[in-house]
Amino acid sequence: MPSLKGKTLFITGASRGIGKAIGLRAARDGANIVIAAKTAAPHPKLPGTIYTAAAEIEAAGGRALACAVDIRLEEQVREAVAKAVETFGGIDILVNNASAIRLTGTLATPMQRFDLMHQVNVRGTFSCSQACIPHLLKASNPHILNISPPLNFEPRWFAPHVAYTMAKYGMSLCVLGMAEEFRAQGVAVNALWPRTIIATAAVLNLLGGEQALNRSRTPEIMADAAHAVLMRPSRECTGNFFVDDEVLRAQGATDLKQYSRSPEAELIPDLFV
Repeated sequence: MPSLKGKTLFITGASRGIGKAIGLRAARDGANIVIAAKTAAPHPKLPGTIYTAAAEIEAAGGRALACAVDIRLEEQVREAVAKAVETFGGIDILVNNASAIRLTGTLATPMQRFDLMHQVNVRGTFSCSQACIPHLLKASNPHILNISPPLNFEPRWFAPHVAYTMAKYGMSLCVLGMAEEFRAQGVAVNALWPRTIIATAAVLNLLGGEQALNRSRTPEIMADAAHAVLMRPSRECTGNFFVDDEVLRAQGATDLKQYSRSPEAELIPDLFV
């Protein structure tokens, strides 16, 4: 069976949630996972650190490198990429997962939060891509996967939280541009987004608490969908805006109940789909 064994994945925001789930799925193949995230010490409101994630990844069968990185800071990004290459010999896959969110309207969004969302989501994605691409160009099946939405320009996705939408769409615009820029060199650049909300700390703390968690899918659906995308030949799969359940159904999955936190609950759709 095809696998990611021996591949090196540089994953931002991999200390918890979707990023960690993607890392764990690849680790089960025997992949090397670079955990590029900020949380080096336990956080009072958020589970896990780069070190606890590294322990889980190694227990799952992978090799882990924990890197304390604030992706807003170019020097930290470049140091982490250099350390990854020194440790594992190269980088095969970049997953731009780290993101900041605040679902507020124009008058209720402080500029400090506006800046944070754009620095993490857009600038961080661009910076990590820029730092990793020279190494991806040397890989046999290089992929960049941004955890960002399809570019749906209906006003209803902008009016309630224009600052956040702009920041997430900035990640998707990186897909649109970089996929074409590096098409001839064989670097795949794609986006992946969930059909429903995903049971993460963001949902628990910002988007509805336990009630919303019970109407969500687990991060494993995104991990399995990401794995399916990253297994595809990079020269034949670029510039796509994938949705998790569509990817899995294309792989032959017929029952996605296993991913529901509460199998009988009505799922809450995610934004932008």
